[in-house]
Amino acid sequence: MVIASHVIMTCYGFWLPNDPRGSWSDFVRQWEIYWYGSAAKTDDRRSLARVPHDRALRAAAKTALRYAPVEFTGLQAQIVGRGFSQAVRESGYPLLACSILPAHVHFVVARHENPAERIAGHLKARATQALVDAQLHPFVEHRGADGRFPSVWARRSWKVFLDDDEAIERAAKYVEENPLKEGKPKQTWSFVAR
Repeated sequence: MVIASHVIMTCYGFWLPNDPRGSWSDFVRQWEIYWYGSAAKTDDRRSLARVPHDRALRAAAKTALRYAPVEFTGLQAQIVGRGFSQAVRESGYPLLACSILPAHVHFVVARHENPAERIAGHLKARATQALVDAQLHPFVEHRGADGRFPSVWARRSWKVFLDDDEAIERAAKYVEENPLKEGKPKQTWSFVAR
């Protein structure tokens, strides 16, 4: 039985559908990106981040994006955390670990009445609202005539279902150590109940 989930939410431009390491996409929506290859569909459930690949091809494909890939500054990451905190207060999500990195977010959440996908959507929505309110949205110069911004988030999130306490501990440790791997300090968030 699933008792928790490890969820990874990526920012716009972090992992393209034709990434040489593979993706879960069936097709490439944007013609300019398709020039760098068709969708690299994989059903692999393990992380592909460290798989050797053609980095130059991946970087070239990112130049065809409509907007520059999102990379949160430290201040923007704090604002994203403020949005997450609001979502946790609103719905009581039992977050057990969280790391907000420049181009992606990891969190572990214990079982809740809402599925992991809905929790991720709520966190994304409140984080985006907080960025807009703080006037720190990465796409401020691309605001549409209707007042809306392009999303800073990729459409879906990646999740691993956890079915025992050992798996939860392992995932939480991974999430907590993730910033260190990028040369950043360990993160402590008030909305994490651990």
